[in-house]
Amino acid sequence: MRTTDGPVHHRVEVTHVSSWFTDTLGFDPTRAITPAHWLRTPTQRLAEVTAGAVFHDGLHAVAPARAALRWYPHDLWLHVLARQWQRISHEEAFVGRCGEVGDELGSAVVAARLTRHLMRLCLLMDRRYPPYGKWLGSAFAHTGAGDRLTPVLRAALAATDWHDREHHLAAAYETVADLHNQLGLTDRVDPTTRPYHSRPYRVLHAERFAQALTARVAGRTIRELPLPEPADTEPETQLWTGVHFTS
Repeated sequence: MRTTDGPVHHRVEVTHVSSWFTDTLGFDPTRAITPAHWLRTPTQRLAEVTAGAVFHDGLHAVAPARAALRWYPHDLWLHVLARQWQRISHEEAFVGRCGEVGDELGSAVVAARLTRHLMRLCLLMDRRYPPYGKWLGSAFAHTGAGDRLTPVLRAALAATDWHDREHHLAAAYETVADLHNQLGLTDRVDPTTRPYHSRPYRVLHAERFAQALTARVAGRTIRELPLPEPADTEPETQLWTGVHFTS
C-alpha cells in the first residue's frame, strides 16, 4: 500500500442488514425464503454471504440470516444435484465423438467443461456452494473427493489423445458415482461406466442419477421443475431461470 495525499476510499459502507442482503442476493433472508429465491441466486453469492468471519454482530441480525442460508432445503438440494448430473449426461459422449472425427481440440474443450461440472458436483454433494471460476479449484481441493480426483482430472486435462482423455474421465465418473451412493439420498445407482448405446464411447449415462434424485423429491412443485436441456450446458453459477412457480 502506498501513502497518498488525495482522497482515500476506505470501502466502508453504513447500511442496514436487510438492505445489504437484498443488494447482494436480491432478497431478504430474514423473511421467508422461497424456492425461486434459492434457485435464482448464483451459488457464488450464497458462498459469499455464508462464508468468512463476522467481526461484530451487535444486533444479532447477521448470524440468523446466515444460518437461514447455510444450505438448500432438502428437496432443493436434490433438485440442484439432479441438474448437475443432467448437465454431465448431455456432454459425456462428446469427448469421444469429437475425437473420432479428428477434433482433439474440441474433445479437450468438452473434457475441460465436464471436469468443471464434476468439480461443482462434488462441492454440491459436500454441501458447499460452488464459488466462481477463480476459486473453484481451491474450493474443490477441500472437498472429501479432492485428493482422490485431482490427479485423475489433471490426467484427463493433460491427455493429448481422446482415448486417454475418455479413460481418465470414466474413472472420475465412477468415483463421483460412488460418492453419490455413499450419500444415501437415493436407491443405489450402478456406478460403472458403459458404452454410449451402440457407439464405442465410455460414459456413465449420468441422467440415471438425475432421475433417481428427482424421484426422491417430495414436493410436487420442485419435482416438476425442468432439468437443463442440451442447449443449456454452458457454464453458469445461476441454477435456475425462466420457470414460474404457481401456488
